[in-house]
Amino acid sequence: MSDNGEAELLAKRAAYIDTLRGLYRRERLTGFFLILAGFALVAPSWWAPNWSHSIILAGYGLIAAGWVAYVYVIWRRTAWRRANPFDPKA
Repeated sequence: MSDNGEAELLAKRAAYIDTLRGLYRRERLTGFFLILAGFALVAPSWWAPNWSHSIILAGYGLIAAGWVAYVYVIWRRTAWRRANPFDPKA
């Protein structure tokens, strides 16, 4: 393979990977911020024993929802990857 053909293949592969990384970015960020918000609600309970139990449960719920969002993104990106394998001829 010539240097030009190899550079073109690498450019196509880089574009494919960039497309894959960009999928479901909003859902990933939502999951991340849900986990951070949940931690922000749970963390003060370590130092304040009279912290409301309903706030702690809400924090754990937000953390769980954030991880559900992450699992959803992984599942959807894997499905997209299987449906659209890298084709160097495309």
